[in-house]
This record gives sequence, C-alpha cells and structure tokens, in this order.
Amino acid sequence: MLKKTQKLLIYNRLFVTVLLILIQAGWLVLFFRYLYAMAGVSLAISLLAMAFSLYVVGRDENPALKIGWLILILAFPFFGVPFFLFFGGNKPTRRTRDKIDGAHRRLAPLLCQEEEPMRQLSQQDRRAAATSQYIGQIGGYPVWRDTQVTYYPIGEAMFKGMLEAVESAKRFIFLEFFIIEPGIMWNTLLEALVRKAREGVQIRIIFDDFGSVLKLPPHYDKKLEAMHPNIHAMAFNRVVPFFAMVMNNRDHRKILVIDGDVGFNGGVNLADEYINEKVIHGHWKDTGVRLQGPAVWSLTAMFLEMWNAFYGPDEFFTPFVPTAKCACEGFVQPYGDGPFNGEYLGENVYIDILARAQRYVYITTPYLILNNELRVALCNAAKRGVDVRIITPGIPDKKIVFRLTRANYRPLLAAGVKIYEYTPGFIHAKSMVSDDTTGVVGSINLDYRSLYLHFECSTYFYGCPAVAQLKGDVEQTLTVSTRVFWEQLRPGFWGSALDACLRTFETLF
Repeated sequence: MLKKTQKLLIYNRLFVTVLLILIQAGWLVLFFRYLYAMAGVSLAISLLAMAFSLYVVGRDENPALKIGWLILILAFPFFGVPFFLFFGGNKPTRRTRDKIDGAHRRLAPLLCQEEEPMRQLSQQDRRAAATSQYIGQIGGYPVWRDTQVTYYPIGEAMFKGMLEAVESAKRFIFLEFFIIEPGIMWNTLLEALVRKAREGVQIRIIFDDFGSVLKLPPHYDKKLEAMHPNIHAMAFNRVVPFFAMVMNNRDHRKILVIDGDVGFNGGVNLADEYINEKVIHGHWKDTGVRLQGPAVWSLTAMFLEMWNAFYGPDEFFTPFVPTAKCACEGFVQPYGDGPFNGEYLGENVYIDILARAQRYVYITTPYLILNNELRVALCNAAKRGVDVRIITPGIPDKKIVFRLTRANYRPLLAAGVKIYEYTPGFIHAKSMVSDDTTGVVGSINLDYRSLYLHFECSTYFYGCPAVAQLKGDVEQTLTVSTRVFWEQLRPGFWGSALDACLRTFETLF
C-alpha cells in the first residue's frame, strides 16, 4: 500500500496541477470577456467563432464529434474558441505522430500477413476473411493460426494466470497498462518482477501517467528502474499543469507479454478493485484472454512500437519474435487502435460484427455512449431479427456517465435491443460475441474516448473454443443482471432536458 508520504506527494501533485489549469482557464475566460466588451472586438470574436465553426464542420471526422463543439463555440465564443484550441484536437501532435509512425514503419516488415492463415479463413468464411483483411490493412496486424486462446471470465482468474506466466519467464516481460496502483495485486506482481529481474529477465513497463495520476507518486517510473538494472519503465504522456490537447490521447491498453510466446489482453488493470480485493462499486466483473502462439507477436509489436517511439533507444525486434506454436482450432488477430490510424478501427470492427450477425450479438461494456453509426448498427441488427443484448453496470463508477449511458437506452429499446444491468456491481468487461463463431475481448469501450482518442487494443478471434467460453460467460452474467424496459425510463421534463444536454456534449466525456 502507499505510504503516507507517497499519498501526500500524489495529492500535492494533483492539487498543483488542477490549480494551475484552473488559473489558466480563468485567465483565458477573463481575457476573452475583456476583449469581447471592447468596441469592435465583439464583432471580431463573433466572426472568429464563425470561422472556427466552419473549420469544425469541414473537419474529416465523425459528425457526432462536431455538434458539441459547434454549440459551445457559437453560444459562448469568448470561452468556446480558446477551449477548442486546447482540447478540440482528437489527433496526437505532429511530434507524437511522427514518433509512432516511425516506430510502426520499422516494425511493419515483421508483421506481414502469411498467406496460409488467410487462405484457410477464406475457405471457411469469406466474409470473416474480409474483416480480418480490413483489420490487417488499417491496423497493420495480421490474422494468425496455431494460437491457443484461454478466456478469463473474471479478473481474479486472469491475475492468477498472469502470475503463473511471469514466474515462468526466462528472457523478457513486457507490461503496458492504463492504471497501476499499489496494493495486493500490484505489490504481488512487482515482487515477482523484481525476483525475475534478479534472475536476468529483462523487464519493460509502460503505464499511463493520467490513468495513474491518483494512484502513484511522481516519477514512479524512476522508482521502478531503481529497483534493479534489468527493470526499465516509462510513464506515457506525462500529466503537465498546462492546457494541452495531447492530454486527450491516453494509453488505455492492457498488455502483458512473457518471452514472446504468451500474452494477455483484456480490460483488467493492475489495481485491487479489478480482482475484488477492494470493493468500491459492488462486485467488479472484468474479463481477458491469454494467448499462446504466433499471435502473441502482434501484442509484442504493439508494445515495442510504443516503447521505441517514446523511450529509446530502439529495441531490436528479432529477440522478441515468438517460437512456440499450438495445434489449435480457429483464427486469432490481436489489433491496436489509436488516433493516428486515419480510421476508427475499433468502432468499425464492432459495426462489422453487428452487420454480419445472423442470430445473436451479446455485448458487455461499462459505458454506452454511442454515435449515430453504432446506434444505427445496433438498431438495424435488432430490427432484422438478430438477438442483440447489452450488459452495462448496475452500480456505476461515474454517476454522470451512468446517466448518459441510460440516456442512450431509449432508441435502442425502441428498436428491439435488450439491455441488462449487472446487479452485483460494476461490469468493466469490453467484449462482443456473435453467432458461435466470432468474439472480441480487449480494452475498447463503447464510448468516444476509447473509439476516437485513446490508444487501445483488442483480440479478435474466429472459430476458437474461446468463443463458446465467452458466450457461456455472458449467458451466466445475464442470469444475475436485471433487464431494463422502456416503461422504467420516464425521466420527466427536467430529466429529459438534462439527458438532451448530456447527449449534446457526450463527446467531451
């Protein structure tokens, strides 16, 4: 657990950061109000607001991302214009993009699609093969065979598997997580990592600085590196006490790779609530997968891409290529998504599964903040007779986001989508399973931040035994969830007004 002095450092860091940002925000608002009151300046600011509005309309991005900004800029130009300048960008800075693109180009020759897996998938299901081809073209990550997929229906089971894999490491361990928090989970894992480092295993750790800002003391990466020369760590996109649009782009991935042959992916962060050692929102349900075989190389490559882009010097790739193969059924395709792809890969994979579903699609998500494309895809699937079911939390972690999630229920229910809330507590799992053939498990929420702003990763699998395991888990979860009906959603006049306001600015959550 954190010591008292460490907690004090965290709170001091957070207090200083928030205070400086509020001072800057207040100064900007007062400055623009002062300008707005000057003769002739109000007209200039109005023209500037109109120019920015036209710029927003002309941007090549999802229309839902534009509505909130347009209202904010036009209704409150003295505030909306500077706010958009600092937070309106959903793309990384050019410097960030150049670093990531450069690292990806160096990795690309080692991520070429092998002909045999794609040929075999095309023979089984040409439509599924087209999906995998799209993922490979946009994300750069191929589809693989000979990879075993183990599905974990709860964080406790996944953590046990992660510890066992770490203890078996001989050469290297890579970790990339959004949240690290000292406690039973992280302290147990860290002890194992230090022990393996002493045995000569190379340890590389990435954590998101924003995701862990309330969890870790300042410069925690340096504290980790001081534990042993074989441990190297990086805090991604450090939080700074200044307005900066790069704060929009977080590393939301959850990746653990051991010796290149075993990899883990899912929604589980390294904090005690994820394994129910700490109860904060009832029972916490999360999921993940363990991969063993060639497909782990895609997870390794995602990690190396981020590591080489921002830590340096570049790691050589060949020592990390997997050597193990498993004679397993099905096809496995881990893929990364981020604001630099040029397309919304995570969203498009979800929409594609909905579009080709024939019998059912079951979805688990902690947040349900939908754009028009996803809403239409869900509704169209239900209208053509597909059994579409969505499980969201029964006990929310953020009340305002839960209110926004519920505001998205009504059009879905009207179309025939069935919505359930996980009665025991909070469901953090991000998964989709369809027609006993297709599954996705990973870090990508059904909200704007995951789909458009963050660096994410998921594992797509087809024809694997894990599909049945995922379906069985969702069916079990439905038995302890409460179905939501249209008649229960009667927000009244003021509630409807609040919901409309929240949905107007939902892209900012």
